[in-house]
Amino acid sequence: MAANTSYEGTDLAQAIPRQPRESRLLAEAVLLGVIGALAAQVFMWALHFCTHIFLTELAGYTPPGLPGEGGMLIEHVGTHWLWLVPVATTLGGLISGWLVYTYAPEAEGHGTDTAVKAFHRSGGFIRTRVAPLKLVASAITIGSGGSAGREGPTALIGAGIGSIYATWAHRPDEERRLLVLMGMAAGLSAIFRSPIGTAFFAIEVLYGGMDLEASALAYTMLSSIVAYAVNGLFVSWAPLFSFPAAPAGAIHPMTYLWYGVLGLVAALVATILPMVFYGLRDAFKEIPIPAILKPALGGLGVGLLAWRFPQVLGGGYGWIQDAIDGKLLLGLLLALIFAKMLAFALTVSSGGSGGVFAPTLFIGAMLGGFLSSVVHLPPAPFVVIGMAAVFGAAARVPIASLIMVTEMTGSYRLFAPAAFAVLMAYLIQNQLSARLKYKSLYEAQVEGRAASPARYVDHVRVALELLQQHRLPGVANIGHLNLVTLLDSGVSLKLSGGRELSIGMVPPESVLHGQTVKEFTDLGGPQPVEVVAILRAGNVVMPEPDTGLREGDRLLILASRNAREVLRQHLADAGVKPVRPAGHPLGGPGASTV
Repeated sequence: MAANTSYEGTDLAQAIPRQPRESRLLAEAVLLGVIGALAAQVFMWALHFCTHIFLTELAGYTPPGLPGEGGMLIEHVGTHWLWLVPVATTLGGLISGWLVYTYAPEAEGHGTDTAVKAFHRSGGFIRTRVAPLKLVASAITIGSGGSAGREGPTALIGAGIGSIYATWAHRPDEERRLLVLMGMAAGLSAIFRSPIGTAFFAIEVLYGGMDLEASALAYTMLSSIVAYAVNGLFVSWAPLFSFPAAPAGAIHPMTYLWYGVLGLVAALVATILPMVFYGLRDAFKEIPIPAILKPALGGLGVGLLAWRFPQVLGGGYGWIQDAIDGKLLLGLLLALIFAKMLAFALTVSSGGSGGVFAPTLFIGAMLGGFLSSVVHLPPAPFVVIGMAAVFGAAARVPIASLIMVTEMTGSYRLFAPAAFAVLMAYLIQNQLSARLKYKSLYEAQVEGRAASPARYVDHVRVALELLQQHRLPGVANIGHLNLVTLLDSGVSLKLSGGRELSIGMVPPESVLHGQTVKEFTDLGGPQPVEVVAILRAGNVVMPEPDTGLREGDRLLILASRNAREVLRQHLADAGVKPVRPAGHPLGGPGASTV
């Protein structure tokens, strides 16, 4: 075997050489790029179809659309005025709620959080039915006028396709997570025509801090570029929005001051936004009606709000273009910031199926347009920078937001001032939200790679290997023994803080079989007991509070001696008797089972 060959995992007999693995993953990135682009086309067709059925035919209302997507920047109000809009939004919420809560409750809400949670907590596994159900439910929600965006549905659809492929190809969890990110990047790239920004979004949205899943960037970049190229064959490679040609010459230094003000105000809005969004979600949870009806209730609220502000319906991209073109008045721009905030919270927080990207861009666009009107400067740069700053701060994705908005508008000349405003908004929002309950629009984000449950199993394996190889202080006297075998023999390792590391086994017909990890650790009473890992059938299982215990599980337990005594007494009272085969350090001196 070549000395420079490296392997993933700890089982060398089943390991795959890195070079063939990387080549295969690159080929799969191309495949998922093609599939993601096709799936995006199907979703867009479904969205246009539902918009025609619910808004155009039923409600008699047509919002302005982007010319780049075959629409017209013209609002059409039928003979019924807007009276039937609440009927359309309520009916759409009712159908969407029935689909989601009947067949796949994890598809509710904005979708991206589901994909992020799958990456961190379930090895990237997403049920097969979720992707097609999300496609249909989101098309109905947004098409009927629900104030939501395409990003969440597309992210979950693409991630779901990656997970389905991983299941079909029998890929391990580590590769499944990569395939999920590739699928997410591909779908988003096709929808938003942003091949670079969406590649960064897929690896940045996972974390709320200044961390990236950098090892996946090559794969997400390839899949997003392929999806962008394929999608262009069906529509266009031009940016979604039209940005006016800027005059030659450098940006006046005084203008940077106003961009800084925009970054500051964007930070304030981005701090409020998650609180409104999740606060309303918590309020909906308390309403004593079946969950299946709550999206309809949210839809009704949006429809009634649309009587006064029809601009809040759907994604609102046509209205963003109007703001770029300077066609919206000062008072309306200010009102739409708050009207859209409420409308999109009513739609998505109630359980409706749609994303948060488009509504947040809308809010940022109206904010930028408002400030430009106040200071009497051209609106287009302020609208674009406002979009990037609000979303970058509220979603904790400053790099992705900056690149995505620049690509979507073709406003590359604004890259430097936009970066200044986005960074300012992001840093200030981090400070303002530090003590708040909801800090980001994506609740499933973790602070960084070290905090990700996806890395938990890897950390346990590395820790076991370090202990076994005597590379940690205080364990050099273990000798040439396998650590797990040592712990199985009944010997516990004394660690700092008076705690000990030991292994306990769940014996056949134990009362612990079927109990959760939380129920087990609660047996220690006030003394802290932590299950570090579960060794099950040769695999390391990450223990969540609701993880069920099974017969034969070996629990790697961290607890003080007093906690172990309390735990052992509880088990004895429950009828669990000490036994003497290998694998039982929680019992009497030298050995027992749990």
